Amino acid sequence: MEEITTSEELQVTAFEIILNSGNARTLIHEAFAAMRLKDFETADQKLTEANDSILIAHQSQTKLLKEYAGGKKIEMEIIMVHAQDHLMTTMTLLEVAKEMEFLYQDRH
Repeated sequence: MEEITTSEELQVTAFEIILNSGNARTLIHEAFAAMRLKDFETADQKLTEANDSILIAHQSQTKLLKEYAGGKKIEMEIIMVHAQDHLMTTMTLLEVAKEMEFLYQDRH
């Protein structure tokens, strides 16, 4: 018999992704503020913390993907679509922030 992920389980995973990627987004914006002040030590620290939060969000996502690959049926919900969107845009923002830090350091 095929196992099924409940709506509640999926929502918990979605909110874990949203929470951790949201924390990362906040840290990235704090890093941008530090860059503008030429405080690159703080910017580095914030970007490292942001990356750590993204990794936690990604682990939640990976757990769900492993369950799916193992045959567990997952009914997709809009909250998970939102969570995935949140995570992917935050991952992209982190990449941009790292490049911006390089540019700030190079020009100032």
